[in-house]
Amino acid sequence: MATLESMIVDDKEPEKPIDREKTCPLLLRVFCSNDRHHALMEFVRGSTPTNELQIYTWMDATLKELTSLVKEVNPDARRKGTFFDFAIVYPDVRSPTFRMREIGTTCAGRKSPDDAVTLASKKFTIGDYLDIAICPPRPGGMPPGRGRRPF
Repeated sequence: MATLESMIVDDKEPEKPIDREKTCPLLLRVFCSNDRHHALMEFVRGSTPTNELQIYTWMDATLKELTSLVKEVNPDARRKGTFFDFAIVYPDVRSPTFRMREIGTTCAGRKSPDDAVTLASKKFTIGDYLDIAICPPRPGGMPPGRGRRPF
């Protein structure tokens, strides 16, 4: 006979590890800008911002791992204390526009609570874009304010 505890289903399924030797990577289209996220108007009618960075990665990629890849190609972002504010840009299913959802912040040279956040854990879907606001170090090392999106 089943007990009540055995009948309760955990709605949060743990992430399954990805074998990167056997799993084909996805193309992650990344758009970086300084101090703010791109305006959603830049993602209309098949167009995207011009500063695209293409990264082949997997759904278990962490924000810290993606931060390291961006720093490799962006020398200005290598300074200790630089913040990386990540957001997923995805199509709105009810209209021909895009939406943006912030998923975490990392900091160059420091540990942050969002370092281990993965694309999969934030419901990234293949075909979505990643928008990163790169914010230089602030006096006192404080992180930038949330919601740094232009209207």
